[in-house]
Amino acid sequence: MANKRTLKHSINLVCGDLFAECVAAKLYGNRGDDCEAIIYSILKMQSDFICRVSHPEPGMPAKKYYQKLKEDFIAQASEIVDQINNR
Repeated sequence: MANKRTLKHSINLVCGDLFAECVAAKLYGNRGDDCEAIIYSILKMQSDFICRVSHPEPGMPAKKYYQKLKEDFIAQASEIVDQINNR
């Protein structure tokens, strides 16, 4: 398991890249209404996962908890990428 600081930094980088892609799609695309909802979901996802890194569930082994956290983050980030590409 990586330390919490590295994990938080990685989450912030991925969310920043998703945010930039969405803003670029809004500026160069023909529809901008969907982007505002996607941007809001990116910010909410970032906040949620940063909080989850800081406050792990009690009673769950740390390795299993952070593995599940990474899987959830990848799944949710992939959903957002699909939303950006399909708009």
